[in-house]
Amino acid sequence: MSDNKITTASGQPWADNNHSQTAGVRGPVLLQDYQLQEKLAHFNRERIPERVVHAKGAGAYGTFKLTHDMSKYTRADLFNGVGKETPIFLRFSQVAGEAGYPDTLRDVRGVALRFYTQEGNYDIVGNNTPVFFINDPLKFPDFIHSQKRDPRTHLRDNNMQWDFWAHSPESVHQVTYLMGDRGNPASYRTMNGYGSHTYKWVNKDGEAYWIKYHFISQQGVKNMTDEVATKAAGEDTDYLLHDLFDAIEQKNYPSWKVYVQILPYEEGLHYKHDIFDVTKVVSHKDYPLVEVGEFTLNENPTNYFEDVEEAAFAPANLVPGIEPSLDKLLQGRLFAYTDAARYRLGANYEQLKVNRPLNEVKNYERDGFMSQGHGGEVNYEPNGKNGPTEDLSARIHGDQLDGQTGNYEPYEPDNYSDAGALYNVMSEDEKKRLVKTIKENLGIVDDENVKILETKQFYQADPDYGTRVAQALGLKIEDIKD
Repeated sequence: MSDNKITTASGQPWADNNHSQTAGVRGPVLLQDYQLQEKLAHFNRERIPERVVHAKGAGAYGTFKLTHDMSKYTRADLFNGVGKETPIFLRFSQVAGEAGYPDTLRDVRGVALRFYTQEGNYDIVGNNTPVFFINDPLKFPDFIHSQKRDPRTHLRDNNMQWDFWAHSPESVHQVTYLMGDRGNPASYRTMNGYGSHTYKWVNKDGEAYWIKYHFISQQGVKNMTDEVATKAAGEDTDYLLHDLFDAIEQKNYPSWKVYVQILPYEEGLHYKHDIFDVTKVVSHKDYPLVEVGEFTLNENPTNYFEDVEEAAFAPANLVPGIEPSLDKLLQGRLFAYTDAARYRLGANYEQLKVNRPLNEVKNYERDGFMSQGHGGEVNYEPNGKNGPTEDLSARIHGDQLDGQTGNYEPYEPDNYSDAGALYNVMSEDEKKRLVKTIKENLGIVDDENVKILETKQFYQADPDYGTRVAQALGLKIEDIKD
C-alpha cells in the first residue's frame, strides 16, 4: 500500500481534497471543515512581500574553485589553498520592475553571490555594472522612488527617473553605462558581474589591502538591442529566467572567472580618485585584474520559492579576513539589507535552508516568528554555564579616523571624468547606439529643463558626447555649455 497520501500540515489524513463538507448535497459549507479552513487560510498567506528592489530574478547553485592562493592578501579561508572548492548560490535580478515585470527591458541587473564557507556565509551583493547612480545612502530611497511607479498614475514614468538623474550629477557615469550596449544583456550568462564597492582584505599578519571584485563571463559578453528586448518581452516576460534555467537543465553550465584589483592600504587612501565612491572606478592600468578563481552554476532550484524567493543576501555577511571599507553607500547597505530581510521574511530568516550557513550557529538570539533549533541552553551572556564565548581572532582591522561630524559633500567633486573615459573607450558604432538610446528615453521627457540639465552632464563628461546628445534632442549647443 502506498504511503503517498495527502495530510494536513499537522499530519492528519486528508480524505477528500476536491469536495468541501456541506450540510446536504447543495450546502451550505460547514465551519467544522478544518481541512477547507487550513487550505484557504494557507493560500491567503502564500505570498510574502516582494523585494522593494531587485524583485524579479533567477537563481542557481554551483561551486567556486580557488585557482590562485590569496593568503598573502587575506586570511579568509575560502581564498586560501589552491584547488579549494566552496558551494555557492547566485541570484540575478532586475533593479526596478516588480516580480511580474518583463526581465529583458533596459535596467541594471543585480548579481548577488553567496559563498557557503566553513566560517559562515559570505555574500557579495553587486550588479552587472562596476559603478552605481549615487554615492550616499541617504539618497537611495529617493533614487528607487524615481525608478518605480508614479504615485498618482501608478505608471512607470521616464520623467521621474530622468528628473532625478538630471539633478544628481554623480549618476552620469552609471547612466552612460546603462544607456550603452551593456545596459541590455542578452542573457544572465553573457554579462559580467561586479562587487562595485571597495572592500578590505586583511591577511594573517594584520596587513590590509583594498580590493574590488570582477566576475568575467566565460560565455563572453553579449547584448541585445531595445527592439529585440521589446520583442522578447512580448513573447516571454521571463525570458532571462527561462534562458538560465534551460541552459543548466541542458548541462550547459555557465561559468565566470573571479578577479580582483588589489590596492595596498596607504596607496588606496591616496589614489587619484576616491576609491570609496561607488560612482567611480579604479583604472585597470593602475591596478590590473588578478585572477582568484572561477565559479560555475550547475544546479537549478528544486523549489523556486524556497531557493530564490526566500534567499536573503546582505553585504554585512562577511567572514574573517574580509571587511567593509569607508564607502558611504556600502556602510548604509550593511544595515538596509538585513533590515529588509527581517521585514520580508521574519527575524529568523537565516534559519531558512538557502540562508543557513554550513557551520553550526551559536549565539544568544532567541524566539520570534518561526524560531527553531533551540533547546534549553543558556540564553544570556556573560554566564557561568559554559555558553559560547567570543572568538578574539575575528577582531576587525581598524581604520584611523579623524575629523568633525557633519553632513558632507562627496570627498571628490569630479562627477564627470569617469563617464567621459567610458564614452571614449566605446567604438564609433557603440557611441551612435548610446546617443540613439538616450534620445529615445530622454527625448520623451516633458520638462525641457531636465533635458538640458542632463545633457550638460554629458557635455562635461566629454564635449563630443554632450554635443551629439544635444543635436539628437534638438537642443541649442550654447544652452548646454553654460
